[in-house]
Amino acid sequence: MSKVYQDAKSALEGILFDNMTIMAGGFGLCGIPENLITALRDSGVKNISAISNNAGIDDFGLGLLLQTRQIKKMISSYVGENKEFERQYLAEELELEFNPQGTLAERIRAGGAGIPGFYTKTGVGTLVAQGKEHKEFEDETYILETSLKADVSLIKAYKGDREGNLIFQKTARNFNPMMATAGKITVVEVEELVEIGELDPDQIHTPGIFVQRIIVSQNLEKRIEQLTTRKKE
Repeated sequence: MSKVYQDAKSALEGILFDNMTIMAGGFGLCGIPENLITALRDSGVKNISAISNNAGIDDFGLGLLLQTRQIKKMISSYVGENKEFERQYLAEELELEFNPQGTLAERIRAGGAGIPGFYTKTGVGTLVAQGKEHKEFEDETYILETSLKADVSLIKAYKGDREGNLIFQKTARNFNPMMATAGKITVVEVEELVEIGELDPDQIHTPGIFVQRIIVSQNLEKRIEQLTTRKKE
């Protein structure tokens, strides 16, 4: 059975439901699954728990789902670019599970590796550590962090083949590979789809065994979150 679907809408059919947990790759607006996020919004699914480094901006990325109030909880590490996120959180309309960025990455990686939890020094003595188990190792205090998994992972890759073997491009790689392993179902949008055997096996970042559905991206905007330029000399 082919893993390739015609578009984002068809790729998400039959796998979405209210109160689900999703992972969405990306860092800021870099490497986000634009088409899949839009299709998720258009599906109307409600009460989503979203695991992502951040929630995009007000009118792009996961910010689209905040606009429509489809997200009930964010598990993330950075929220500074989204005013609607800030408004909903301060108004107690949105739950937030805040993570140090490295801890978030490791929680996702652990979920994909079948590791239920791990100890880390990051966050000891801060609000992050409240309510968590503390343990001493070699006279140092660590806190227990649990792994993260998702019902569906939404991933963006640069290139993939029809079996779902993926290659990511530079910093757009970010959280995408580890999230691909941590979803019960992983749906990927690729910029370029090639035939099986065309990818160099030594260059594959995510093996196709982790991928269930694939689409080719259409009409990507690839917005820049904060455009910084220098004056011409």
